[in-house]
Amino acid sequence: MRIGMMADAYKPHISGITNYIELNKRYLEQAGHDVYVFTFGNEDYPDEETHIIRSPGLPLMNTGYYFSLQYSRRAKHLLQTMDVVHVHHPFLSGRLALRYCRPLGIPILFTNHTRYDIYAQTYLPGIPAEISESLLEAYMPDFCAAVDRVISPSPGMAAVLRRFKVTAPITIVPNGVELQRFYKSNGRMQRQQYGLKPDDLLLVYTGRLAPEKNLPFLLKAFRGVCEAVPKAHLLLVGDGPEREKLTEQAQESGCGERIHFVGRVPYDDLPDYLAMCDLFVTASVSEVHPLSVIEAMAAGLPVMGIQSVGVGDTVTDGFTGLLSSEDLAAFTAKLTRLCLEEPLRRRMGEQARRESQRYDIRRTTAEMLSHYEELVQQSRSRQRGVGFRLRSFLEKFR
Repeated sequence: MRIGMMADAYKPHISGITNYIELNKRYLEQAGHDVYVFTFGNEDYPDEETHIIRSPGLPLMNTGYYFSLQYSRRAKHLLQTMDVVHVHHPFLSGRLALRYCRPLGIPILFTNHTRYDIYAQTYLPGIPAEISESLLEAYMPDFCAAVDRVISPSPGMAAVLRRFKVTAPITIVPNGVELQRFYKSNGRMQRQQYGLKPDDLLLVYTGRLAPEKNLPFLLKAFRGVCEAVPKAHLLLVGDGPEREKLTEQAQESGCGERIHFVGRVPYDDLPDYLAMCDLFVTASVSEVHPLSVIEAMAAGLPVMGIQSVGVGDTVTDGFTGLLSSEDLAAFTAKLTRLCLEEPLRRRMGEQARRESQRYDIRRTTAEMLSHYEELVQQSRSRQRGVGFRLRSFLEKFR
């Protein structure tokens, strides 16, 4: 099967979506399928992967995204040879999928990976939330009705789509994680590298240091933890546009020497960083299906988070971690409890590791592949008419 992944941005831009595409592409290729990624910009980037098809685009400041309303002629014609296309961004890539693939009857799946409402509020603060939500309500229902299948990684995200007036059927397929690498660590990372003692309590956050991750809230909560837990330290693994501001906040908090900014690390090293920690913490409310939380669970860490879409779908409060409202006092109190109660952390960590198995990449890839195959079979039954073959023939010359 020839599978086209369509995304507004791909490497060298790093995000949950690029990681999802890379991982699923690899496992689909291992299963014998040909997978192509269609994206914009970075045309001179030395791709290590095969079949990365880039079209020109205008860079959108330093976001890693590019703007374009069309693919190159080569990319368009190659896209139109796919058996199925999987759209990962609904606006640019989504419209091109409808424009290029719909006339040929190529089935289109769309996975909604992103809380576009929260991203609009974060990155376009001048636009009132009511306006951004109205725009989504105007766009998303028609787009979702036009594709052949809408995928949500979590029930919570499906509920958000319903709030945007989407009436098309929505199928839940979790994003997968390559769990085996997180089940065991080779111990390359040692606490001594950060001046930590064996009995220090180490909290860890992994992910982008970006506005939508609510990290100033997390640092405020950790300041409260420091007052009750003298040996607590916080490890921030990742990088992003908020790093400078967060570093200043940490220094001004009075416990800056206990907040450690690691920066971006190779993904192969991530299991070792998680293995030397005691619990995972996040204050993000913008997640759809938080891979970083699942990775931490696979590493045997209990999770402290905020009850919200994505995190609330993944963490079971009181079983695999603790969830709080987005109230600083409540969050700090629950986080402090998790820091102080070692038997609770150990029990939740063991349960988290077992629960992570539902997100095994082999399982989720097989599930997604079944949707591809079903849609391809349906499309082939529709492509037998003379009228359809004539439209397909004419499309090749456009």
